[in-house]
Amino acid sequence: HATDLILPGGANITTAAGDEAEFIEYASGDYRCTNYSKATGKAVVASHSATIGLQTIWVPSTAMTPTDDSGCESLTSAETQAGRPDMIVLDFPVSEDKFAQFQVAFPKSWNEGVIKFQVFWCSTATDTDAVNWTLQGVSVPDNSTIDVAYGTAVDVDDLNQSTAEEMLVSPLSADLTIASAAVDTVTFFRIGRDVSEGTAAEDARLLGVKLFFTTDAENDD
Repeated sequence: HATDLILPGGANITTAAGDEAEFIEYASGDYRCTNYSKATGKAVVASHSATIGLQTIWVPSTAMTPTDDSGCESLTSAETQAGRPDMIVLDFPVSEDKFAQFQVAFPKSWNEGVIKFQVFWCSTATDTDAVNWTLQGVSVPDNSTIDVAYGTAVDVDDLNQSTAEEMLVSPLSADLTIASAAVDTVTFFRIGRDVSEGTAAEDARLLGVKLFFTTDAENDD
């Protein structure tokens, strides 16, 4: 695709044997593709625009486990009031750095690039102190050991908003690089609380994490 070769969707097309295209010369030396038929029968431009681009995955605390080494507290259900939502949480104490683990098999359409994250949590106290959350990840392909080091951690600070049991959503993190990112892998994540970087003097309750990633294909073919 270029200023003198305008293609459907305004994007490059990877040609294949059997594809057919029709062009018009709309100005001297400038061409527009008016029809492109793939030999596979698939559309050149997806019929819905949300397929390629930024996507999200919600990972609730129920899909996480405390790490064997320096693990947070076990999954627990904390009642708000009878007949109202219970909080299914992992408690991260203030005594020392603690961690939990989860894993995600990203779709093949993932571009294997950096991701971002938001932490959903609540406090156990009435104050406006900050909790520092960290996340790091590593991808492991078929026929490879899982005994590998995580990538570099990225952290995000979030303030309690003065009330216990209040839903708290952290700012969007900086870019997180996944070690050994590739298609057809399982990506292991470790989320933690860095107590030396936060000011909160009470337990922090993790409800879940939202991951933001980018796809560069319309499906996983």
